[in-house]
Amino acid sequence: MCADTPDYKDTLFLPETEFPMRAGLPAREPAWLERWARIGIYDRLREKEGRAPFTLHDGPPYANGHLHIGHALNKILKDFIVRSQQMMGRDARYVPGWDCHGLPIEWKIEEQYRAKGLDKDKVDVVDFRQECRRFAEGWVDVQREEFKRLGVTGNWADPYLTMDFHAEAVIAEEFMKFLMNGCLYQGSKPVMWSPVEKTALAEAEVEYHDHQSHTIWVKFPVVNLPTFDDFQKSFEARQTWLRAHEEELDIGLEKARVEKMRQLEGAFVVIWTTTPWTIPQNRAVCFGPSIAYGLYEITETPAECWAKVGDRYILADALAESVLGAARLTSDMWTRVADVSADELGALTLAHPFRGIDGGNGEWDYDVPMLPGDHVTDDAGTGFVHTAPSHGDDDYQIGLKFNLPMTYNVLEDGSFRPDLPLFAGAVIIRPDGKEGDANRRVIDTLVEVGALIARGRLKHSYPHSWRSKAPLIYRNTPQWFAAIDHTLDDGMGTYGDTIRQRALASIDQLVKWTPQSGRNRIHSMIESRPDWVLSRQRAWGVPLTCFVKTGAKPTDPDFLLKDPAVNARITAAFEAEGADAWYAPGAKERFLGNDYNADDYTQVFDVLDVWFDSGSTHAFVLRDRADGTADGIADLYLEGTDQHRGWFHSSMLQACGTLGRAPYRGVLTHGFTLDEKGNKMSKSLGNTIVPEEVVKQYGADILRLWVAQTDYTNDQRIGPEILKGVADSYRRLRNTMRFMLGNLAGFSEAERVAPADMPELERWVLHRLAELDERVRAGYDAYDFQGVFQALFNFCTVDLSAFYFDIRKDALYCDAADSATRRAARTVLDLLFQRLTTWLAPILVFTMEDVWLSRFPGDEGSVHLQDIPETPADWRDEALAAKWAGIRQVRRVVTAALEIQRQDKVIGASLEAAPVVHVRDAEVLKALKSVDFADICITSAVQLSGDPRPQEAFRLPDVDGVGVVFEKAEGEKCGRCWKILPDVGQHAHPQTCARCSAALG
Repeated sequence: MCADTPDYKDTLFLPETEFPMRAGLPAREPAWLERWARIGIYDRLREKEGRAPFTLHDGPPYANGHLHIGHALNKILKDFIVRSQQMMGRDARYVPGWDCHGLPIEWKIEEQYRAKGLDKDKVDVVDFRQECRRFAEGWVDVQREEFKRLGVTGNWADPYLTMDFHAEAVIAEEFMKFLMNGCLYQGSKPVMWSPVEKTALAEAEVEYHDHQSHTIWVKFPVVNLPTFDDFQKSFEARQTWLRAHEEELDIGLEKARVEKMRQLEGAFVVIWTTTPWTIPQNRAVCFGPSIAYGLYEITETPAECWAKVGDRYILADALAESVLGAARLTSDMWTRVADVSADELGALTLAHPFRGIDGGNGEWDYDVPMLPGDHVTDDAGTGFVHTAPSHGDDDYQIGLKFNLPMTYNVLEDGSFRPDLPLFAGAVIIRPDGKEGDANRRVIDTLVEVGALIARGRLKHSYPHSWRSKAPLIYRNTPQWFAAIDHTLDDGMGTYGDTIRQRALASIDQLVKWTPQSGRNRIHSMIESRPDWVLSRQRAWGVPLTCFVKTGAKPTDPDFLLKDPAVNARITAAFEAEGADAWYAPGAKERFLGNDYNADDYTQVFDVLDVWFDSGSTHAFVLRDRADGTADGIADLYLEGTDQHRGWFHSSMLQACGTLGRAPYRGVLTHGFTLDEKGNKMSKSLGNTIVPEEVVKQYGADILRLWVAQTDYTNDQRIGPEILKGVADSYRRLRNTMRFMLGNLAGFSEAERVAPADMPELERWVLHRLAELDERVRAGYDAYDFQGVFQALFNFCTVDLSAFYFDIRKDALYCDAADSATRRAARTVLDLLFQRLTTWLAPILVFTMEDVWLSRFPGDEGSVHLQDIPETPADWRDEALAAKWAGIRQVRRVVTAALEIQRQDKVIGASLEAAPVVHVRDAEVLKALKSVDFADICITSAVQLSGDPRPQEAFRLPDVDGVGVVFEKAEGEKCGRCWKILPDVGQHAHPQTCARCSAALG
């Protein structure tokens, strides 16, 4: 440009906006939080009338620590849903909640006591409970602020807490419904037990870690072989049955079988176990009826071997070699003597290895039966299963089936009872979670009596407490159960007459599972689960508010007191005073009233499983609160996939017992968060990502954007590099919004152009908006946030920034203020603004507020008070879209051809070019000629030709029939718009083209 050419910069309509290029989110986001609180966004949204309700019921986190990345993922997903449903016209209410009772909090207080040298058991129970309450209250306040900092909306001023007096009253009331409908019973069965915490644990409180266990191979001697007389009795019964079916019993064969069994005299059945401490509780040995067994005789032994020459062991054939190998016997040191059938095994009686032991006081001088069990396999071990009904579920079921006696040798702290011979006081798990002396003492005793043939160690997955991280045991204890197969006569039998029936029917008939695989998971769990263990031997929780008849047995009809008046007194006291009322002096007399002699009843002091607490939230939140739901049913529960066995599960069982159906219509699950390499996060590995740190470095919107970009239905990854990529996506999106704001400066309704009067390019953008509106709404309804964001991000970066904005910069900056094209473009920018800000507001809550207020400042306004605007259906124009798809394909070829010239420094900008474009397809060529294709390509001129492509023409392999021959633009460079045109310099204003000269007036 010549030195005397005027500077036309000030005559251009360049973007004007105070919206900053750099977001500064960490510093600026708190001010928006304060603004929303000040103007009462959440409450103002509730004032909108005539809207169908949508209720996402919050699964309560424990109030016991700072938020981790899983909390952030969970709450942000919930916020996406609540905000998007609200902006699509619903009344989307969200009441955050906290789980305040239970072991996690009680354990924290006990840790504090231990640090101070205090004994929890010597502290008054109400004082202890009050400490737990204060601890929970403190963390509720901390977590509330941390959740709010993530931009999560909700009724933070009035959340629900399971320790609120009304909540405790309702939890007790819901429990007493189980009491009254006959589901509640006291039983004795093995449950997962934590010796460290001295309580039973629910399956959801158990996690599995590698653990090294002892392995032992123990021989049980065969005793009391059956005689022919014993068999003769069964022969006669079998003969009668066979003759009825016109068959005869082969007496000779039967005698031969009895004779064959004589070779089992003096033999041993060998078992294998990883829990030596359970051997004193053995009551049977199980075999697999379909497994092949053999009798193996030892012919030779090496030095230092517990096996003896002449020993005969009964083993599963598939495992014999590995068992004998563990005993240090090579294949030439033993021989297989005979088959041993299932009938023969079932006829055997064994002795306990400790029968007749010195000092045993006859404790183990009983017969050990051989019993068939479908749970026995020949995959590992010996093919036989040592069975202790008090210490395993399969064992317990066998015990029930064959009436085996239960044992009560293990106390609540994991030690053997003080009067157990030989092993009194032996400890299985020490208070610090380490192995005690019980296994060693049992193993040493087995060696002393010659009952061990081998021992070893095995590293395997083993259950641990999720709180103390200590190993667990199965322990037979008296517990309170809800019978899920008990027939209920409660008038709520639409979906079945038992809790299990109602739950299974609800799963398939009433609930939408997202993803669908969640249905299969919870269905299989509920289909096969045992009765629900409701009781915990702890102090901080809602007590099992019931009384039992002193001296009565659990099977007696009057064992449990069932009196509505007593229940009503309990509920009223809890409403006024909380569950501490149960522990107050004189509580038993107070609740029993004058109708009962307090000495005749025993008050139960176990507390409810916390999953019953959270499972009851539908009653005291959805049913009872003014911001609950009309029918007490939530539209959606959303938690991690582990909650199929946790909150989804307990809520289902609890509601099916008291409401007759599931308390939710939809269940949405997300996966777990891993580091960038796909590893589980761990403080010891140093790979944890703390939400607070992400917010301080990037801002909450970046964390929210990370959530939107993930496929949350699977496990997600997060780390520094991933967050950098998210921040880059955010920057590109922010630039799109900034361009719109800058070019909408001063826009007024007088400029608005009707769609019918717009150029084709603008009408194509409107078509894309109509497509996107449908996609966004469907995506939000399907909770497909990744799909919503990807569609919007691609639209902003590809359709807008790289195409529409790029093309229309010229008209926006250089056209006259009242030009039809510029007015149409600004109208479209306004329509884009209205939709993009509201479409993205549920995800980028802070940034879209920043964008909105940059255009519509004011003390009371907010994008979060807006709804997503309706998009006219007649904006859709499939024919126009198809035409422009063809135009864009040809443009791609032109752009790629010019980029080569730019890289080769032939040109500095595309406006220096006037390419010749050869197009074979006549319809595409016609379409190109119907628009200003030079403007579309951002060139000063373009020639369109239907002639065949010259050999030297540039082409793209995926765009057939298009070739571009580069030519430089002819003429002078306009000093205002920079186009190179032949007419520059021929108009009233120096060094301008006709368009710019006219714009200058």
